[in-house]
Amino acid sequence: MLILFNKPYGVVCQFSQHEKHETLADYIAIPNVYAAGRLDTDSEGLLILTDDGELQHRVSHPKYKETKTYWVQVEGAPTLADLMPLLSGVDLGDFFSAPAEVRIMQEPLMLWPRNPPIRERKAIPTTWLEIKISEGKNRQVRRMTAKVGFPTLRLIRYAIGQYTLDDLPLGTLRKI
Repeated sequence: MLILFNKPYGVVCQFSQHEKHETLADYIAIPNVYAAGRLDTDSEGLLILTDDGELQHRVSHPKYKETKTYWVQVEGAPTLADLMPLLSGVDLGDFFSAPAEVRIMQEPLMLWPRNPPIRERKAIPTTWLEIKISEGKNRQVRRMTAKVGFPTLRLIRYAIGQYTLDDLPLGTLRKI
């Protein structure tokens, strides 16, 4: 079984109770399924769950190079030149990221309001980026945008491989 879930901001990627946040159990009442990869509590978007351990490993393990597409709202107004380091990979201290695909995009049309809203500063614009990576290490996209001088304000995973958020409202799931 394969489940696509549009994870809201603030939800922890675990089924056991959490003292401060909602968990997957608050949204998914299907026994014996597990997340194939994770999304940080402060990230939103596509999460794949399955009851198949081999599939879970294949989706989440970096050696299989499953492309993950993120919509990222950053602070500031980067140019393509500003983003060039991401295209060749950046040194994040504990590892060097593989080259990413990056493009500046319009705010997504299907975007839902975030609760709570991001913090915006009136004097500093924000920009939406589409970033595609195949690694997905801990907080990697946030660390990459910060490294090039444009901190992430909002991060939404739009796709994992062929699976997307299309027609999947926030907080809902679809069985494949």
